[in-house]
Amino acid sequence: MSIRKKAVKEIEQMMFNQEKIRNIGIVAHIDHGKTTLSDSLLAGAGLISPELAGKQLYLDFDELEQQRGITINAANVSMVHEYGGEEYLINLIDTPGHVDFGGDVTRAMRAVDGVVVVVCAVEGIMPQTETVLRQALKEKVKPVLFINKVDRLINELKLTPEAMQQRFMNIILEFNNLIKKYAPPEFKSSWLVNVNEGSVAFGSAYNKWAINVPTMKEKGITFKDIIDYNLSGNQKELSSRVKLHEVLLDMVIKHLPNPKEAQKYRIPKIWKGDIESEIGKALINASANSKLVMMVTKIIIDPNAGEVATGRVFSGILERGMEVYLYGKKKKAKIQQVSIYMGPDRVNAEKIPAGNIAAITGVKDAFAGETIFSADISQDEMQPFEEMKHYSEPVVTVAVEAKSMKDLPKLIEVLRQVAKEDPSVRVEINEETGEHLISGMGELHLEIIAHRIKEKGVEVEVSNPIVVYRETVESNSPVVEGKSPNRHNRFYFTVEPLDKSVYDALANGELDPRDYKSNKDLAKSLIEKGMNKEEARGIVEIYLNNALINMTKGVQHLDEVMPLIQEGFHEAMEGGPLAREKVAGVKVKLVDIKLHEDAVHRGPAQVIPAVRDAIREAMLNAKPAMLEPKQKIFIHVPQDYMSGAIKEVQSRRGQILNMKQEGELVIIESKAPVAELFGFSSAMRSSTEGRAIWATEHAGFEKVPYELQEKVINDIRKRKGIGG
Repeated sequence: MSIRKKAVKEIEQMMFNQEKIRNIGIVAHIDHGKTTLSDSLLAGAGLISPELAGKQLYLDFDELEQQRGITINAANVSMVHEYGGEEYLINLIDTPGHVDFGGDVTRAMRAVDGVVVVVCAVEGIMPQTETVLRQALKEKVKPVLFINKVDRLINELKLTPEAMQQRFMNIILEFNNLIKKYAPPEFKSSWLVNVNEGSVAFGSAYNKWAINVPTMKEKGITFKDIIDYNLSGNQKELSSRVKLHEVLLDMVIKHLPNPKEAQKYRIPKIWKGDIESEIGKALINASANSKLVMMVTKIIIDPNAGEVATGRVFSGILERGMEVYLYGKKKKAKIQQVSIYMGPDRVNAEKIPAGNIAAITGVKDAFAGETIFSADISQDEMQPFEEMKHYSEPVVTVAVEAKSMKDLPKLIEVLRQVAKEDPSVRVEINEETGEHLISGMGELHLEIIAHRIKEKGVEVEVSNPIVVYRETVESNSPVVEGKSPNRHNRFYFTVEPLDKSVYDALANGELDPRDYKSNKDLAKSLIEKGMNKEEARGIVEIYLNNALINMTKGVQHLDEVMPLIQEGFHEAMEGGPLAREKVAGVKVKLVDIKLHEDAVHRGPAQVIPAVRDAIREAMLNAKPAMLEPKQKIFIHVPQDYMSGAIKEVQSRRGQILNMKQEGELVIIESKAPVAELFGFSSAMRSSTEGRAIWATEHAGFEKVPYELQEKVINDIRKRKGIGG
């Protein structure tokens, strides 16, 4: 029997023993060695040839990933590892490190219970390391630390054992500070990593060796021995003494939780139903003897099998042929195939119980975030899982057009598929004008999406990237009256900037209106964040980080028209008065209202335009301003090339925020507008002769400089064909 067949048989049996299961993700900053590490783990499990491990990049099986040498899609694999004389099942997800694909990391975190955070020993903790760790901790996913590329400290930087240990201690200290900062209160101390306990490992994924303190004691190896092995070019012998996959997976099994332990504290965080109910208890206990409840974390479109939904089974048993209900789509479906992942291959299984990661076909309309459950659970007693929150938002847009008109229907279908496969992409289809807009996290993200469309058989023309702006106000407006077209209804609004502390909490995900069951609970949090009590109590809703507040008293028929007022508010927030860009950070107050007695005269056609136009006019009277997206840029560059890097940032309206020196390298922290960063990669390479490496992260929206505002507005209006 081949290793693969044997592995599948073993895995099917082991899925029912939850204490012996670990669902883990591998996360890191780009190029810190996640996929190389996954290769070595797979080789250790007998799934790929040991000679190819570290070179094959087995989980980067997408053609684009191989061309560019980066991970774009989260990839799943299941394997078996022996620890303490017993066999364990490891379900592993290798995730992307590039900031443009952070959405994939967010979705993977919902499926796993623990993560191995990979940090490069030379570069240390980088911005994306912090981002992925924050994403994991927000989902109550427990971390352990692997410090990779230790061979480079020895062979390139020639560090002494003392200097190496000092560097390790600095990385561990910084890592633990992030845990203290972002971990849920109950885990701030118990989840800190500890060298002596073995929740930190050091090694080289490329050369397939790793150590931690327990292994050093057990095998009698010191840091000096490791340096000697490296300097004598004998890493092969070192990797036979301290095998990477053994050390790392032993650490995973010892320090990361099994599904039964993890679901006890994760379910109350990600599921808002009644924990005391029958379903609640089944989820908390990861019970396989209950009815099926599963959450979809990823959709891929397979040319042969159609839509494949991957997700975590939280209770019950997933079986081929069973009938299920899709909560979001409000429809039933029949599961055609149930399978587990072996890298690029899906291998069919008969049953997959709670506590495992599975792939299914047959649920054609599912989406990432969908809650799927047994069709015999009544819909009234079921609550969906919490929506997954993405931390950065799409800031760059391109227009795509089919080269041939006959491909237009196919293009619309393909765009819908793309949006389904990657929920962090925003697709707007305007079937009247034939313009299709795709918004993504950055230039690279959109290049990959355009490639995906072509792969699916549609030749397209892609416009130059367009930056997504926001509109806001800087002062308070007077009361503005909005009249309905029939003149029988009048609405009186004022607008003003939303309290900064409230806006910041909304923008960084600290305050999420979806977490509150009632406006009363939301009002309490808004008051805590500094909003005036009377205003907070009048909160109607928060939409796109703008607040609608009802300050009226005793208006008849208000409840009937409030949904229409909200609709008008949405339209105004979706397209502001300056350039029809989305609005952010505005407080809209309804201060008075006069309604016609007869319901016939206060329908949608009367209320919505009156409200929308009044809010836009009020904004024009409140010192309106444009906001542009900014990105932080972290640059590591040798000292001799530092001035070229600084010049490049400053020539793009960038600011240098901080600089520090580490050995020969200078680390520059800077910030620049997204609009100025197109073509940054090639310009930076030429101005530093290819010696700089850099990373970016979304840094929110800031006001466009006054002298540029008019040009920005005119350019957008011209592009959108807005007159006046």
